[in-house]
Amino acid sequence: MELVTILSFLGAAIALTLMPGPDNLFTLAQSIAKGKYAGIYTTLGLCTGLVGHITAAAIGISAVIYQSAFAFTVVKYAGAAYLLFLAYKSFRDKGSSFELRNEDDLDYKSLYKKGVIMNLLNPKVSLFFLAFFPQFISFENGNVSLQMLVLGSLFLVQTFVIFSLLSVFAGKVGEFLRHHPTLSKKINVIQGALFTFIGFKIVSSQK
Repeated sequence: MELVTILSFLGAAIALTLMPGPDNLFTLAQSIAKGKYAGIYTTLGLCTGLVGHITAAAIGISAVIYQSAFAFTVVKYAGAAYLLFLAYKSFRDKGSSFELRNEDDLDYKSLYKKGVIMNLLNPKVSLFFLAFFPQFISFENGNVSLQMLVLGSLFLVQTFVIFSLLSVFAGKVGEFLRHHPTLSKKINVIQGALFTFIGFKIVSSQK
């Protein structure tokens, strides 16, 4: 692939990654509530989910899902239900205060799994790849699936970098809130509100 194509793709990918969406809002919520490491491990999970979407797009599975309104709807509502469940858990604990957590206190496996589930249950990600990637693919450059995998890898790397930086920033916000007792009791409410917003956003989305 030409360098100009790669740079153009990265520029567009970074701009799109920075736009508010389910994945970065989810990372933001985890980082504010549990610290930067929670956001980074959630990001690892999200990126693992991206691997599945990229592979599916490369071999055409996403196109099949897109053509099936039923399959698309099932996946979409499953994702929304999972987020609303997380929101319920956050609102249930709305009266509790957060204390600064040591890195060893975090359940990394749980955070990672949440990221994977969150990403895989968002069918809009696969549809995004199907709509976005072809604009940077040329039949003259050979194997189309291989080109999609290359672009997908680039998208994956820049997503991890940007989301990790977002996690560090949101973690600082969370630390500020935890140092103020009155505000710290609102962290679960903030997290629950974000989960609810993302869930309804997914439900209201169209193909």
